Amino acid sequence: MKNLILILLLLISINSFSQKTDEYNKFIEQIKKDSKTDKNDETVLILLNDFYEQTLQSDIGELKPDIPERIQKLYSGKNSKNLQILNMFLAYQEHISQTAAVGKQPDPNFQINLINDLESELKNTYGNVPVIIKIYKAEALNSNGQNKESAELISKSLNEFPNSIPLKVYKYLDTKGEKIKEDLVKNHSNHWMIKQFGIK
Repeated sequence: MKNLILILLLLISINSFSQKTDEYNKFIEQIKKDSKTDKNDETVLILLNDFYEQTLQSDIGELKPDIPERIQKLYSGKNSKNLQILNMFLAYQEHISQTAAVGKQPDPNFQINLINDLESELKNTYGNVPVIIKIYKAEALNSNGQNKESAELISKSLNEFPNSIPLKVYKYLDTKGEKIKEDLVKNHSNHWMIKQFGIK
């Protein structure tokens, strides 16, 4: 419950965290302090990968009811581990959702600060970074006008995750490569991103 209150406070204070201020840093430190880290407990890592499969990799791009149920179970469990990662991930998600809901652009500084902290926490805890975080980081870099860095991250991530449809879509949008386009149209024509970007 304490972690849920912390995440709600972050969401309320999101505008004040646009820059990497002392307040932002203290908040991230508090999230870490209030969470139990266990490198052997992959519950949160599996949840992030399943979130990716349902929202980004699947054709329909929608969460099934099991994900919110699993999140609730984690927050209500007394012995839940690695909630600092989940808190940062949900704060990122909430920022993107809330700004889109009111027709605004996400704050690129907040996006980059939070995604970098999340990436660091994942590396320290699990030794790797899930594809969903790499995609979010590429989007954040792009939002911040760092198109070259975003393109480099997408290319590097595609080597690690060659079957990722979102990475292929972003690579195609950047390069207009015919080979990628053929793959997307032939093998993934029903994917929501293919439809959204009108790739034919």
